Amino acid sequence: MDKQKQSVLNICLIALFTAIMVVCAQIAIPLPGGVPFTLQTWAIALAGVVLGPKHGTIATLLYIALGAVGAPVFAGWSGGLAVIVGRTGGFILSFPLISLLAGLGAHMGRNRSKLIAWVTLSAGLILGTAINLFIGMVYFDFVMRVGWPTAFAWSVAPFLLSSVLRIVFVAGLGKSINFALGKAGLRR
Repeated sequence: MDKQKQSVLNICLIALFTAIMVVCAQIAIPLPGGVPFTLQTWAIALAGVVLGPKHGTIATLLYIALGAVGAPVFAGWSGGLAVIVGRTGGFILSFPLISLLAGLGAHMGRNRSKLIAWVTLSAGLILGTAINLFIGMVYFDFVMRVGWPTAFAWSVAPFLLSSVLRIVFVAGLGKSINFALGKAGLRR
């Protein structure tokens, strides 16, 4: 595939994954601490795995930029800077790290043995998730002033099981999508 076609494909995939993030953010379950369970982090990690560290991060930054300017792309069809400086802002601001690290993990494992590929992909997903949860918790405590134990209980503990499931699911689905894109001739 020539460079121009690859550029058009990359732009389309970035737009597609940004739209997927918006849709997945609306699949939300409200939780008592005020941080809803959504599927957007699943889409954000998948964007990194499928699009790679650069384009996955661009898709995530585009998603955040849309929300920052007021487009209703965050959970509950919300948007604007008030959401970013609110209790969930730390999670939102650290989303690009999920895409970046998931993408780096996937990229580092390319053209390596299956074991190395799974290890690097899993490491990227785990590290991205851990950083997102930590930054989200610290920011939640900063905004809510509840102390770290309460911040952990409200903003991290409810997501531990889903985070493990996301890592397993995104690793498998991402590898399958990448295989299909390669087979279709849409990967270099």
